[in-house]
Amino acid sequence: MAVDRAAAAEQAARGGPRGWPPGREWHLLRASDRVSLARPPGTLRALHDDLQPLQQMGESRRLAKDIRDAGGSLTAVYAIDRLFHHPGSPARRRRKKGGPDHAIGRSRGGLSTKIHAVVDQDGLPVRLLISPGQASDMGAVPRLLEGLPIPRTVVADRGYDSNAVLDLIARSGARPNIPSCSRRLVRRSVDPAIYRQRNLIERFFCKLKQFRRVATRFDKLARNFLAAVLIASTRLWLRAYESTS
Repeated sequence: MAVDRAAAAEQAARGGPRGWPPGREWHLLRASDRVSLARPPGTLRALHDDLQPLQQMGESRRLAKDIRDAGGSLTAVYAIDRLFHHPGSPARRRRKKGGPDHAIGRSRGGLSTKIHAVVDQDGLPVRLLISPGQASDMGAVPRLLEGLPIPRTVVADRGYDSNAVLDLIARSGARPNIPSCSRRLVRRSVDPAIYRQRNLIERFFCKLKQFRRVATRFDKLARNFLAAVLIASTRLWLRAYESTS
């Protein structure tokens, strides 16, 4: 009996339960050591700094049936709704590709951009605009003709046949030479010799497509792509002056 009391006193002096090895040479995960790796779960609290609180284990299963206070209510915190079992879009949202500032639209061929141009009697560009691929050609006519010297005749294809375009050209003092589209009940007559000069704009676009940066649009932003088109058009003007000098 005295021996047991002496062993208990020595064990209490060491400060550990019965069966521990001497000193600090005991294993944390050994079942015989009976060492707790964490505090009881009831002492864990949620931080009120917009972070997700600690959810109870096995909320809809049976994993938490033996855990103390497993059915208790969670502390209310202010947090983003998607953190609590509500899937949603990423918190960092970026602007969608395309849009009016990129002048990229969807047409039959996919993503495309339209280049609207006005050329003079020599086939050299005097006004350039860009728009999304699905935009109508007639919507760019007011900006194309605004501020330009008044010509005698404006030649365009059937895509520009509308009453608004014809009235705009007539009010500017020029004569429209645009053939009627198929939906017109009354067809207008055009001068075949003048309308034949429309090949000047077609040849301009063929020359413009020789610049790969323009033909395949390397630039994302509309202002950068329009700048590339203007640089290519400037080279066409320089070639024309070099050939005449």
